[in-house]
Amino acid sequence: MRKIGSNIYSDGRRIYTLNLTPGKRVYGERLVKWKGKEYREWNPRRSKLAALIKKGYKGPLPKEGDVVLYLGAAQGTTPSHVSDIVGPQGLVICVEFSAKAFEKLLPLCEERQNMIPVFADANNPEEYADLVPGKVDVVYEDVAQKRQTEIGLKNVRMFLKEKGLFMIMVKARSIDVTRDPQTIFREEKKKIEKAGLEVVDVVRLDPFEKDHAAIIALKTG
Repeated sequence: MRKIGSNIYSDGRRIYTLNLTPGKRVYGERLVKWKGKEYREWNPRRSKLAALIKKGYKGPLPKEGDVVLYLGAAQGTTPSHVSDIVGPQGLVICVEFSAKAFEKLLPLCEERQNMIPVFADANNPEEYADLVPGKVDVVYEDVAQKRQTEIGLKNVRMFLKEKGLFMIMVKARSIDVTRDPQTIFREEKKKIEKAGLEVVDVVRLDPFEKDHAAIIALKTG
């Protein structure tokens, strides 16, 4: 087992996060003990962030102590691994608009004290501004909507600190099912650059997630 990021490890085939709540699983993942600590296997077919890492991405990621605004938290699969990564000194603010998903997210946030559930529409960041403690280190978005980049950028402008990290998981088929995904990824990248961010990488997530790409950018002023 070797360390490949803040609280992220690899055994050469699989990736893991250091379990913030030892003995507890979130989605039936395998728990592994190594050198007296417990790790949760991170399935790249269940998490786009894991897929990004599995594809060989070496750029900036959330790190220990970070405050992460997570848009589209769903039932909490990937947010729980982000919770492991940022650790007890960090915070994951989980925004989700589906009542059904939020119902399953709530008990997970009760178990993990560094996760805050927010039932809100990410397109209206002013609705939850009072729940965000100042500027955040990371805005992470996984919202399958036609205007997902615009939604992410709204939150970046309102909440992301200078030199902060913006990560968006772009689903081409949610934007336009009739067009070439690669063309869509280029267009969304240009939108992010036009907003004044520096795009550091664009990574296709196939074969783990069909017609998806991760766009990673830094807020530079």
